Amino acid sequence: MRFDSHSKGADKMQYHHDGYVGHDPRIREAAGTGIDRTEDLPDTMDVLIVGAGPAGIVQAAQLTDYPDVHTRIIERRPTRLAAGRADGLFPRSGETFQAFEFYDSIAQEAAHMREMSFWGPHPENPTEIARGARAPDPPASVSEFPILTVNQARVIDYFAARAANGPARIDINYGFEFLDLTVHDSGEYPVEVQLREADGTERTVRAKYVMGCDGARSRVRDCIGAEVSSDSASQAWAVMDIMANTDFPDFRTRSGIQSDKDGTILLIPREGGFLTRFYVSLESPNDENRARVMSTTAEEAIERANRILHPYSVDVRKVAWYSNYEVRHTVAKSFDDAAARQDPDANPRVFIAGDACHTHSAKAGQGMNVSIQDGWNLAWKIGQVLEGRSDESLLKTYHEERQVVAQKLIDYDKEWSAMMSKRPEEMEGPQEIVDFFVDTANFPGGFETHYQPSRITGTADHQDLAKGFPIGMRFKSALVSRVADSLPVHVGHHFRADGRWRLYAFSDADGSAVADLADWLEDSEDSPVTLFTPTGADIDRVFDAKVIYQQDYHDVDVNAVPSLFRPKVGEYRLTDWEKVYATIPDDDFFDARGIDRSGALVIVRPDMYVAHVLPLSARSEITEFFAQSMARQAAPDLVRA
Repeated sequence: MRFDSHSKGADKMQYHHDGYVGHDPRIREAAGTGIDRTEDLPDTMDVLIVGAGPAGIVQAAQLTDYPDVHTRIIERRPTRLAAGRADGLFPRSGETFQAFEFYDSIAQEAAHMREMSFWGPHPENPTEIARGARAPDPPASVSEFPILTVNQARVIDYFAARAANGPARIDINYGFEFLDLTVHDSGEYPVEVQLREADGTERTVRAKYVMGCDGARSRVRDCIGAEVSSDSASQAWAVMDIMANTDFPDFRTRSGIQSDKDGTILLIPREGGFLTRFYVSLESPNDENRARVMSTTAEEAIERANRILHPYSVDVRKVAWYSNYEVRHTVAKSFDDAAARQDPDANPRVFIAGDACHTHSAKAGQGMNVSIQDGWNLAWKIGQVLEGRSDESLLKTYHEERQVVAQKLIDYDKEWSAMMSKRPEEMEGPQEIVDFFVDTANFPGGFETHYQPSRITGTADHQDLAKGFPIGMRFKSALVSRVADSLPVHVGHHFRADGRWRLYAFSDADGSAVADLADWLEDSEDSPVTLFTPTGADIDRVFDAKVIYQQDYHDVDVNAVPSLFRPKVGEYRLTDWEKVYATIPDDDFFDARGIDRSGALVIVRPDMYVAHVLPLSARSEITEFFAQSMARQAAPDLVRA
């Protein structure tokens, strides 16, 4: 099914647990560094994020849930971004927006993709184009979330609102240009950063960690000496957002259009119903023609577009934005300062993310999507470390995990760009591009990321217990019934980007094994819940445990469910009723995700990636897994009732 805010499977917010909330519940109570926060940029801070683009702003949106961490984000621009170049949002981004609790809102603004049309030379008259095929966009097997298009500036706005309205009250400090940094060997704030304010004043601040999210020409990247590999694809494109009238029938459908001799158009409908993006191929640039090709005007690009569209035409009434670019693939070999120094014993202090790490063509639509995942991967780890819940060595996993993803992104983009740039006679047949599009749909969807075993990702010894949740890949949701209110919900849509680990316990047939596991997790002095939850915190402060029973919800006695899955939380110790689920007989979760009927424990990281799959009988294996990355807390004194 496709997910939208009015369909079954939509999940809503939880609040009122600490008392009545009579205002927008997205504006949460200030805590920690959010209390009496000053607008002015201070001289010292725990985290300095350089750049408020997608990679940087998602970090602020995540770190607002770590209010004891003093986070600041600076941006060179004097005010908010009004219009961004990126606009395509693939299903993994939809899942992320759901976790950050603004999917419904942004989806109402966005254009939704359902199909992609492929056009090529008419077989009987190659001077004209004809529709050759249509393909689901994305295929239904990829995700219940659609592809969206919406201005990058609005994506930033939503993450920024999350950061500003969260407990840490993180706002963007505009008008600060990053100049330089030095990492010192000691001191509470070892990273010394030179900045220039809008009036030209230069100043120095110090931080424990710096995140460089300052774009393709990243100065932070240069400061840490991260080597970049780069190559030209010998492709150039004009890109324009237009308001136009046309007789082209697929003007509001994502389309790839190849003419016989005049080049290619990638057409992408934009939000609002009247705006459309055209990528128009230009001549292949070389040393002799590069200056001329790269100075192609909007009028020339429109003329070329009309030649490609023949026998159809487009009457452009306004060009809202225009640029042209030469495709260049770049990827940083190191995503932090320790990796750049090739010092395996050092813990990193400075990181880069987003375009500072990888650049590529815009046609695959991956820049903003992958940048968001870079930022989320890094932010929760920084939060865990600065809260004292994990050792600093956890931060090494950022480079280890995301650099591989960036390289795979470049490899995919080279294939897709080459495919879109082929002339018709270079194709094996008109179906070649359609087959490539369908066969590789999981990659642009954001679902081919596969983290390898590490201190936060387990081995596949028990993968057969939950075949549909490959370890190291994102947790793929499915429908269940929530027992307390009988509502059908996507269990993955209840995931929140709040820094917690998820323990999804898929019950055995009679529930005895899952009950024993729950009792051990809650009561044993050796369980991770006891060992790694801060003193005096709610029992679900670090580990959000949920249970999914094999039965229909009518057959689950909620009062017999172990108390771990019915925790009492908040100031008034109110029962959380929304952690107990049952299968839907006609849409069985166990069958949908290949869950063994003996049950399984699926452990999911704070960024929604499957960390481990273990049997319900596991005990020491669970604790040993978490002990690799988590620090024991002061005392096993949890608030339970």
